[in-house]
Amino acid sequence: MKTKTIDIQAKEYFDKVNGNSYFSALVTVNLMMKGEKSFKLPFQYGYDRAGEQAAKDLLLKEGLINTVSNMELREQGIVIRANKKENRGVEEK
Repeated sequence: MKTKTIDIQAKEYFDKVNGNSYFSALVTVNLMMKGEKSFKLPFQYGYDRAGEQAAKDLLLKEGLINTVSNMELREQGIVIRANKKENRGVEEK
């Protein structure tokens, strides 16, 4: 399967008590095309573009891409769309 598109939908959470940031993400390869594949990245520590980097690392490990560089992926004709919802607070317990 040739990778044509990568869609990353990440959610970032902030733990006010400890001051840590976390994220989770849904990664879809070839959205709405034959052979569409989705992967879930579980809740884990990270901030800023950590979700996007973790998604590309996963796709590299799965053999669906051969680089994590956005520029190189675009040069190969792969469309990358990343969306992150920020500041979703983690409930205090």
